[in-house]
Amino acid sequence: MKAARFHGRGDVRVEELAEPHPGPNQVQIAVEWCGICGTDLHEYLDGPIFAPTPASPHPLTGGAVPITLGHEFSGVVAEIGSGVTGLAEGDRVVVEPYDVCGSCVACRDGRYNTCRNLGFIGLDGDQGGFAERMVVDARWVHRIDGLTPEQGALVEPLAVGYHAAKLSGLPAGGTAAVFGSGPIGLVTAAALRATGAGTIIVVEPAEARKQKAPGAGADHVLDPTQVDVAEAIRDLTEGRGADVTFECAGIDAVLASAVASTRPGGTCVNVSIWGHPATFDVNSLVFSEINLVGSLAYANRHEEVIELIRSGTVDVDQFITGRIGLEDIVERGFHELIEHKESNVKILVQP
Repeated sequence: MKAARFHGRGDVRVEELAEPHPGPNQVQIAVEWCGICGTDLHEYLDGPIFAPTPASPHPLTGGAVPITLGHEFSGVVAEIGSGVTGLAEGDRVVVEPYDVCGSCVACRDGRYNTCRNLGFIGLDGDQGGFAERMVVDARWVHRIDGLTPEQGALVEPLAVGYHAAKLSGLPAGGTAAVFGSGPIGLVTAAALRATGAGTIIVVEPAEARKQKAPGAGADHVLDPTQVDVAEAIRDLTEGRGADVTFECAGIDAVLASAVASTRPGGTCVNVSIWGHPATFDVNSLVFSEINLVGSLAYANRHEEVIELIRSGTVDVDQFITGRIGLEDIVERGFHELIEHKESNVKILVQP
C-alpha cells in the first residue's frame, strides 16, 4: 500500500509499505480523507519536533523517523480483530488518534490527552492517515453515520476548538475573543458559536483570513494593524473586556494582546502549540487576576462534535479549501499551505 512518510526536514516521500492487519481489540481502517494539519507542516519545515528519532524512539510505539503522517482522518472499517464489539466492516468512522499508557495519573484521572507518555497516531510511528490503510485500537473509533467522508475528516480539528471552548468555562451569552483566524482559530470560533457564546470577536491581520471569520461565527473582526485591539474590545464590551480569550497563533505579541483584552477575573485559553519558549509579562495576569489555561487537543469530545456536524449546528464544509490525491501531498498540499496559507484553511488528501 502507499503511505506518505516523514524522513526529516523537508523530506516527505510517498512509499510502498506492507498492509497492516489488526490484532486483538484493533480494527483496520481504509482511509477515505485525511486533512493536513499545522503540526504536519511544522514537522516538514522544522522537524523532527514531535516525531520521535532513532536516538529516542517513542516509549509506547517504539516508532522513530521515518514515520507515517496524518491524524485528521475518516475512513471505513475494513477488517476487525478479535474481541472487538460495536463495530462492523463497512462502518464509516473517525478516530481519536492517541497512543496512551493508561497507567499514569493523567490516564487514571480520565485526562488521557495529557498522558505522560502521550503519542499521536500520525506522529509517533508507522500508523497514520496519509496511508491507504492503517490499524488502531478499537477504543478510539467512533461511527459517523450521517456525515460525509469529508466532514468526517473535520471532526478532529473541530474537536480541538470544541475542547478549548468547553474548557474555558465561557457562560452562555458571554463574550469571547479569538486571536488568529487560521484553521484552529476558525474551528474555535465555530465551536464557540455552537456552545452558546453571545458575542464572538476574531482578531486577524490577513485579509483573506479575515473574510473567512464571519462564516465561522464571528460577530466582529478586528485588524491589529489598524486598531488597538484591547481598547477596541473594551469599546465593544462596555469597558469590561472579553470574558474569555483564545490564543490561536503561538506568537508572543498575540498572547500579550489576548491577555490585555481579557476582563479582570476572566480567562485566556492558549490553544496553539508553540514552536519556541514564550516571552511574556506575567504581571499582566497578576494585576487583573486573569486565569491562563492550556488546552491540549481533546478528551471525551468526539461524540458531541460528531453530533454538532450531523445536526448542521456547525458547517465544516466551509473550511475545506482543497482536495488532492496522496501523490500530490508535497507540491499541492504542503507547499500550497506554506506558500498560500492565508487563502487556505484545510486541504484534504485522499490516499
